[in-house]
Amino acid sequence: MEIFTITETANQQLKRLISEDEKVTDKHFLRVGVKGGGCSGLSYDLAFDNVEQEGDHMFETSGIKVRIDKKSFLYLVGTELNYTDGLNGKGFEFINPNASRTCGCGESFSL
Repeated sequence: MEIFTITETANQQLKRLISEDEKVTDKHFLRVGVKGGGCSGLSYDLAFDNVEQEGDHMFETSGIKVRIDKKSFLYLVGTELNYTDGLNGKGFEFINPNASRTCGCGESFSL
């Protein structure tokens, strides 16, 4: 099982965002995390960052540098990041095999 994967659609969208944001440099990476909140108890956090934290798990997938903090790592092992622009909305979605329940919008989950 992969630690964390990014679909081709999400990869294209991330690269587009990187190219359009003048503040994002080659020193930045994609920080993926989990925080308390959301209608299911835990919510996903996704942002470009350039500050390394002690205990970060660092790897590269689909040409994107990714960091996951130590606490979030256990929640995200095996998760796939996708991007959809279908009729139900547009945006990044997490396909997390560890989640026992997700909310309707897909932005929060519980174990």
